Amino acid sequence: MVNIRQYSLYFAWIVSVVATLGSLYFSEIRGFIPCELCWYQRILMYPLALILGIGTFQNDQTVKKFVLPMAMIGWCISLFHYLEQKVPGFAEIKPCVNGVPCNTEYINWLGFITIPFLALIAFSIIIVFMLFTKPSQK
Repeated sequence: MVNIRQYSLYFAWIVSVVATLGSLYFSEIRGFIPCELCWYQRILMYPLALILGIGTFQNDQTVKKFVLPMAMIGWCISLFHYLEQKVPGFAEIKPCVNGVPCNTEYINWLGFITIPFLALIAFSIIIVFMLFTKPSQK
């Protein structure tokens, strides 16, 4: 039986790489222009791919102290962004004034899956894997 704690750092890294590549796909290939909140989520997700990659290859669980706060802040931004898209009234709390409005939905799969929802799921999975990461041995 596979011990998830043993591979949680690796799985978190895979999630961050998929999220980063998905973000680049939507902007560079599909041509979707990121809004302000999308940029904040990218600012938090892209370094996670690098930090988790280094931690995975060096088998260094101490990256958890860097990854967990970044993923939690990204989770909060993604949740707010998703609520801004799906809940009437949230868009007026912090209206986007530059570029693409943050309540724009480029994709809407199954009526609820949007780009901020995908980011929310990625940050959630990374947080769960970081909580499962085995503590470093002293």
